[in-house]
Parts: sequence; structure tokens; C-alpha cells
Amino acid sequence: MIKDEEKPLIRQDDRSRSGGMQHHLAAHAREIPPSGIRRFFDLVSASKDKDIITLGVGEPDFVTPWRVRDAAVYSLEKGKTQYTPNAGMPELREAIGQYLSNQFHLTYDPAKEMIVTVGGSEGIDLALRALIEPGDEILVPEPCYISYSPITTLSGGVAVGIETFAEDQFKLTAESLKAAITPKSKVLVLCYPSNPTGAIMTYEEMLPIAKIVEENDLIVISDEIYAELTFKGNHSSFASLPGMKDRTILVSGFSKAFAMTGWRMGYACGHPDLISAMLKIHQYTIMCAPTMGQVAALEALTKGGLEEKDRMMESYNQRRRLVVQGFREMGLECHEPQGAFYAFPSVKSTGMTSEQFAERLLLEAKVAAVPGHVFGKGGEGFLRCCYATSVSQLTEALERIDSFLRSLE
Repeated sequence: MIKDEEKPLIRQDDRSRSGGMQHHLAAHAREIPPSGIRRFFDLVSASKDKDIITLGVGEPDFVTPWRVRDAAVYSLEKGKTQYTPNAGMPELREAIGQYLSNQFHLTYDPAKEMIVTVGGSEGIDLALRALIEPGDEILVPEPCYISYSPITTLSGGVAVGIETFAEDQFKLTAESLKAAITPKSKVLVLCYPSNPTGAIMTYEEMLPIAKIVEENDLIVISDEIYAELTFKGNHSSFASLPGMKDRTILVSGFSKAFAMTGWRMGYACGHPDLISAMLKIHQYTIMCAPTMGQVAALEALTKGGLEEKDRMMESYNQRRRLVVQGFREMGLECHEPQGAFYAFPSVKSTGMTSEQFAERLLLEAKVAAVPGHVFGKGGEGFLRCCYATSVSQLTEALERIDSFLRSLE
């Protein structure tokens, strides 16, 4: 008989190797699904087919303007590689404040009401983490940017999707917002112009939303990363509505309008109490946004940088018209996107789910797009197609999609 002291010991590292490390993970980290967009990127990468046209990446095909890149290079040559203040370079915050005043008639104190973030995504994360307590409900109109719900979960909140519809041009209505509110509702997340639908909301359309926000003591996180890419009328910030400035955390950045996705430069503006709480989290997690990125962002806000932005916007508008007309001519219903750089055509007429359609389109026509269901309620039956790529590529993609549809007949 083997005595206890003679039995071989099962070491912790042996148990980890045999059973994996899943049991060490927090439940919220295990249960969050991987990005539906990333899955299609992986399919494209796995195919190794250089003939695939990608309409799935929400990224400008333009290179960051030369003068912006040059400013960052020069700052490195001059040895400007130290930390900046946690909230960002004072001169950059001043420039952002002036830009928001000139473009959107908003007034923020750069010293107390603004923080420079690592992309707009960090701004959203900071805002939700500063606001959410366990069990708080965060209202999110859908289809929407895929990160809102996972970030809410990671912060201990509960994301409540509010479905929007093509017949309403995917705009949030007062009736649907009212129906979603409960005593646990705390935050409303808005993103207009919208990713993935290209929907916008006018000043007049947002007024009844603002009234409900005030009546229910909600805070609004307004993701306005596509504000400059508004093709019908002028963008109205939710913060500009009566009584909404103090209730709104405005999040934006340089990625989309200035073709600076990889620089990861964003900012958030709001009431000093809200920004102060966000800054504390930012101090402990990020410290400050990259110095050379801040220098580049400052250059983007000069006259030359703004002119480059306007030139790119004119090109997107041309592509927008091309893509919408193309989808309609091939028989796919497509509401007119009035902002951002996405079209959201319906594929319901094919009888396939959005995922089935996207997979077959990739495999048979060599066009990559994102199935709408990954963007939440109301996305099923649609396809997100980014038109921030060259006209020649878009034309070829439309021809391939048309041929694919005809092959289904």
C-alpha cells in the first residue's frame, strides 16, 4: 500500500496544461463573443487570395496627409518623446476647442472640460467606466458600432439594445426610447452619423430625444467620430441642444475625417465632474496619448490639414452616390446613407441570412463585406459595405456583386 507521502504530487502547472487556463478567467471575459467583423477579416487572411476586394474595413483608403506625417517626424527628430500632461498637450486641447467652436458651435474649456484619448474608443471606454455601477442599464440604438455592448459588460453594466428600422432611416425615435427606459436606465449611447447604417439625425429630430433624456435624468455618450462626414446638411452635436451640454460626453477623434486611424488619436469633452472622473481612470491605465500622435493631430487642425479633410470628404461623397446607385440598380434595397462612409443594403430578397450571403459573396465573388447581424438588433438581413476605397475598386466590387446576384436566379 502506497503511503500518502509517497503518492506523486499533481503540480498546478500540470493541471493547467491538461485543463487549459479557462478556469482562471473572469466570467465576463470568457463570455464576450469575439468580434464578428474580425471573423470575416480572418476569412480573408486565411484565403490568401490577393484578388479579394474588401469592403469590410471601416478605414479610409487615403494615407494621412503628408504635412501631418511630416510634423510627427520632425517632432521625433527634435527629440519630443517625453510624456505630455495626462489630459493632453495644452496647445492641442486649445486647438480642439477652437475647432469645435468653428465647426459645430460648441464651447468647452480646454483645461477642465476636455481630455485627449487613445482614439475615440478609449474615450467611450473611459466614459462608460466612469459612469457605470453594477446593474446599470445602458441604452444603445442598434444596429451600432460593435464595441458598445462588450465595453458595457466589462464595466459591469447591462447593454439594452433599441432596434431601429430601415423605414425610419435607422434613426432613434422618441417612442422606442421611451419603451426601453426602466428605473435602471442610466446612460444613452448615440452614434450619428452612424456606423454601420450611415444614418444621421438632425437638430429637430434630436429635440424629442433630449426631452426624454432630461425627464429621465440620463447621461448621453455621443460618439461623433463621423461628424465631419455629413453629406446632407450640417452635423448637429447632441451637446448643442438646450440643456444637453452638461448631460453629454462628446467623443470624437481624428481617425476617420483626417485619415489617421493608426495614430489612435481621440478626445472627449463634457462637464468638469465627468471629465475629471475619466481623467483619473486615464491616468492609471494609459498615462497620456502618444506624444508624436498629439503633434500630428495638432497639425491636422491647421488650415492645410482642414483643407485636406475637405478634399477627402468630397471624394467620399462621390463614392457614396456611386455605391447607393449601384445597389439599387442591381435590385438591392438600400436607404440613402447621409453620413459616415458605409452603405447598408438589404439582402433579404435573396432568402439568405446576412451571414450566409456574406460568406458566399466572399467565397464565390471574392468581395468581403460584413453581415449586418453582428451590429445588433435590426442588422439581420443587411450587409455593411464601406465605400472608403478607390472608385475603381468599388466599381469592380459592384460588378462582382451584380454577377453573384444573377447567379442566384
